[in-house]
Amino acid sequence: MVVRHFFLKDDGTFPNNAQLPVLLYKSAWELPLFKATYIKTELTRNSWGNSWKDGINDYHHYHSTAHEVLCAYRGRTSVLLGGERGLITSFEAGDVLIIPAGVAHKNISPESTFKCVGAYPFGQDYDMNYGKPGERPATDANIRKLPLPEEDPVFGKFGPLKEYWKI
Repeated sequence: MVVRHFFLKDDGTFPNNAQLPVLLYKSAWELPLFKATYIKTELTRNSWGNSWKDGINDYHHYHSTAHEVLCAYRGRTSVLLGGERGLITSFEAGDVLIIPAGVAHKNISPESTFKCVGAYPFGQDYDMNYGKPGERPATDANIRKLPLPEEDPVFGKFGPLKEYWKI
């Protein structure tokens, strides 16, 4: 497994998160036959819940009240992180993308075969924000007071999240 990390600063529209990097675990899992069920079980075991399975929205959005993990289990796509002038990354089955609160994300190459499981650290309910006037400064305040996850979504008590996410 290879871990990539990306710091994304406020672009004036989206707060992003200059303190916590987006983490991309390339080939984090070799997935069994029932991929989505396996991922949901592992995420729950590692204290990430409120899970869902689907694709990634094809419009910019971010969460100010929760960090998010996306776990690809079928196909491949490209995700734009950080807003229009942000970073594009490839995301494919077996990969895990951990997105800190405030970081805008959007699927830019919709593909009918791409699917992922998403989840949030236990105790965190997500909100939806779109970079519209009036969202801030309330969303900025939410992001500042949000605690770090207690566990890495893939590795539990240990793992790259614990190394890269420190405040």
